[in-house]
Amino acid sequence: MAFVLFEDSLSLVDWGITAMKGELKSEHCIQFTARLIERYSPDVMVIENTDQYGSRRDERVRALYRSFVTLAGVNDIDVARYARADVDKAFNAAGALKKQERAQLVAAMLPALSHRVPPIRKPWMSEHPRMSLFEAASLGIAHYFHQNQAE
Repeated sequence: MAFVLFEDSLSLVDWGITAMKGELKSEHCIQFTARLIERYSPDVMVIENTDQYGSRRDERVRALYRSFVTLAGVNDIDVARYARADVDKAFNAAGALKKQERAQLVAAMLPALSHRVPPIRKPWMSEHPRMSLFEAASLGIAHYFHQNQAE
């Protein structure tokens, strides 16, 4: 699980990745998120819209995201949900069509993350764990992009 905390569109406050394993990984993710909320008191939680048609997330992950929404509601935090297509729209204009290109663009926008860009993935390799950090940052950047589009 990765998180990125923004102060504004290009100012990072904190970020990180934590490994959750075992049967209770969803519960650990919820507890971890609750600690982040307690520590930082965010105004908005930006998450992937796993209820959107075409989402390839399994039911465990969908239930986890519903728990995040509940947790945000209990803590009076707004929730912004974006489908993968919304994130793609925010990055396509810059020519970042693939995850690796998006990670490199995020690193250029957020230099504090530049040393964490995962190596280029070969077809036989699984996705590098650090890619989740860039996917989290992409969601945050897409949130600011879509907010500016609405204004």
